[in-house]
Amino acid sequence: MTLQTLDPDIASIIDARTKAKNAREAFDNFLGTDQGRLDSVLVSMARAGTAASEELARLAVEETGYGVYEHKILKNRYNTTFVAKYMLRKKAVGVLWVDKASRMTAVGSPMGVIAALIPRTNPTSTVLFKALAAMKSGNAIVFAPHPRAARCCLRTTEVLAKAAEQAGAPEGFISCLQNPTLVGTQELMKHQDVSLILATGSSDMVRVCYSSGKPTIAVGAGNVPVYVHRSVPDIDEAAAMIVESKAFDNGTACVAEQAVVLDEVIADQMLLSLAKVGTYMLDSSLHASLANLLFDDSGRLRPDPVGKSAIHLGELIGSSLPSTTRVLGVELDQVGHQERLSAEILGPILKIYRAPNVDLALERCREVLNYGGLGHTLGLHATDPEIIEAFSSLPVSRIPVNTPTLFGGMGYSAEIDPSFMLGTGTWSGSISSDNITPLHLINIKRIAHEVRPWRQLATDTRFAP
Repeated sequence: MTLQTLDPDIASIIDARTKAKNAREAFDNFLGTDQGRLDSVLVSMARAGTAASEELARLAVEETGYGVYEHKILKNRYNTTFVAKYMLRKKAVGVLWVDKASRMTAVGSPMGVIAALIPRTNPTSTVLFKALAAMKSGNAIVFAPHPRAARCCLRTTEVLAKAAEQAGAPEGFISCLQNPTLVGTQELMKHQDVSLILATGSSDMVRVCYSSGKPTIAVGAGNVPVYVHRSVPDIDEAAAMIVESKAFDNGTACVAEQAVVLDEVIADQMLLSLAKVGTYMLDSSLHASLANLLFDDSGRLRPDPVGKSAIHLGELIGSSLPSTTRVLGVELDQVGHQERLSAEILGPILKIYRAPNVDLALERCREVLNYGGLGHTLGLHATDPEIIEAFSSLPVSRIPVNTPTLFGGMGYSAEIDPSFMLGTGTWSGSISSDNITPLHLINIKRIAHEVRPWRQLATDTRFAP
């Protein structure tokens, strides 16, 4: 009897146990490998990933039905070139730094086996990022993809594993569940040989990860607001940034703009600029049809419309849109359950709000964040330092200013650590507010020599009442 002939859940459980065990053996065999050798393997993996980027992008679009082929190529190559080069400039294993004055040395040590959960929205690019980060930090990794992205993730893993093994990594160091199910993924997360969970996906999935009992770095939803203030440097450029970011890969990136809050003084001008770069404002009579298309009766985002083009979404609700349409705009005046369109939408749809003054704009952005975006990202288009300071009080982990939230937030157009996994902090129940890097995947030992006599503790005058 083979895994293919077993009950799918049983087969997935067996696969998870086998992959976790093999990964642990591979990790033990590779433990002690220095940073130079790990980097040489990383380079081989990155080159293989770059060479396969078009194939992997095509597989991702064909299997998931989400996004834009050309944009998925860029996402893949971003990780295998820009992010990989950033990783190579850092050190994650061995001596990280030496403080001679305090006689302390910090040493990075791999954590072990990582269970990496992969979403359907950005499958191949996320596998590429997490595999490279794991190799940089000396960790073995087992991928558990969304079932509807299993084939493209498996192929991505095969490309990377082959390159890694040819460069000297042991077999089993990088692997992927073949036919993942929920119970199989849960078995992987709880397995005794797994040291850490790296999870990207829905808020429900994140909660499951944290309940597994294993250390977890998880990132969730991003209902991202962006405020355009009257001090915006260039209204046309701001509109271009917002539309390019939101339309990229048909809005499947959680860090892209969701709600645009417009300073009333420049609102009409901004709407004209948004229209010039491909935003079609949907008549309010069609809002209910769009909401019914996107959300089920419980308010959950339906999977099928995710990652579809604005023109296709328009066709599905019976609206013929101009061929130049890249983003659908819906002007709203509420945030919350009573307005379903105010929730995070993984598609090329922008919610537009007007704000008569800064205080109301600040409150509107806070409402959007509280409705599925806590801890993620806020965008600002302004030059007034008082505005930037005021909005920095909001509960977010990154605030790209005068740049697209997608390209700024992921560390390309702004000097934030380049990453494809963006922490959302304790605001949303995440352990980190950073852009996740290989330095988050290590334990740090501190070798510390005595710098003051321990015997003087009892007589140290600094502790006297």
